[in-house]
Amino acid sequence: MLALGQEIAAQLRPGDLILLDGPLGAGKTTLARGIGLGLALDTPVTSPTFVISRVHDGALPMIHVDAYRLLDAFGGAAVALDDLDLDSERANSVTVMEWGKDVGPRMSDEYLLMRIVRRDDDWREVEFEMHGDRWQELRF
Repeated sequence: MLALGQEIAAQLRPGDLILLDGPLGAGKTTLARGIGLGLALDTPVTSPTFVISRVHDGALPMIHVDAYRLLDAFGGAAVALDDLDLDSERANSVTVMEWGKDVGPRMSDEYLLMRIVRRDDDWREVEFEMHGDRWQELRF
């Protein structure tokens, strides 16, 4: 997952939105950590579960969001997402949102959804769902 994240990071640009989906323990945070390594961020990527979102500085900054608690928060995810004011930083950053498949599409029509499945043998399978023209040029 770290290597995949680094490979993806090499192709990212400001404004990109990546949504990570999968059950607990699937590797969402590890994948986000790999993206952070590939972006050579100033601070290591850790789970933002308790703070909901964290901005990591670097040549290309990364906003790391854990949308799990947004799903039922404040009467609905849309209200809670607006309260985070992510749009003010998003244009100049890469946004990686864990548990984002239901929340993230409200932020943009252009996003990459990565579904992660942890197999019984502890390997991961990752399915890529590309939304918008921007993601059609991604190669790995």
